[in-house]
Amino acid sequence: MWDPGSYLRYGDERSRPFHDLLARVGAERPRAVVDLGCGPGTLTATLARRWPTAQITGLDSSPEMIDRARTLDTPVDFALGDVADWHPAPDVDVLVANAVLQWVPDHPALLRRWAGELPAGGWLAFQVPGNFAAPAHRALRAVAAGPRWAGTVRPLLREAPVDDPVGYATSLAAAGCAVDAWETTYLHRLPAAAEHPVLNWLDGTALRPVRAVLDDTGYADFRAALGIRLARAYPVRQGQVYFPFRRIFVVARTGARAEEKQ
Repeated sequence: MWDPGSYLRYGDERSRPFHDLLARVGAERPRAVVDLGCGPGTLTATLARRWPTAQITGLDSSPEMIDRARTLDTPVDFALGDVADWHPAPDVDVLVANAVLQWVPDHPALLRRWAGELPAGGWLAFQVPGNFAAPAHRALRAVAAGPRWAGTVRPLLREAPVDDPVGYATSLAAAGCAVDAWETTYLHRLPAAAEHPVLNWLDGTALRPVRAVLDDTGYADFRAALGIRLARAYPVRQGQVYFPFRRIFVVARTGARAEEKQ
């Protein structure tokens, strides 16, 4: 179960990669725009302001997120659905997948399928977290490997569920796309709080599958053990925690006419 409140706790920090990604999408008058993994819909609503004549749709697999999104005052159509099963309609000129594909096994094959299904000259834009080798995720895997949780939690955590920019660019170029791929490490400065802020950050994302398989007591104990490790890895300095976060970005133009429409 996704908790929109936990996810939005660091809304400013989570929204910046979305805007950096969309800055490289040059579509002027798309007919339809789809945001896959739209979450609580706050970022999807900005697409309606950028492209007011387009039909904007936000799709997410979480009923809690879609319920939250539907409370927004926006012309966006929000729908419940699975990203892995989704196929673009013929008029979808822009497809956005922001911080969702890390949850989808074998998503490079999905990207290649979308590249073939989108109209020629369409835009495919996505970003994924690239921080799975960072201290936060190493700490998460170390706690999960302990004897109490190795059988339930450890199998849920993958070492590297995403590719690097070269891998994505190579795959999509082979599918006939013109590709712009890059990576950025953001340095988030999180205010110190009663609980470690990186622990609170993970509550909204990486800890979600852990919460799903543990009862209240087990999850509280897991978080406590993880919090000790995070406090060592990310100490408080001048009342804040410095949290580097690497992200991988790809913007691709589809089909043989992609170069002509630049």
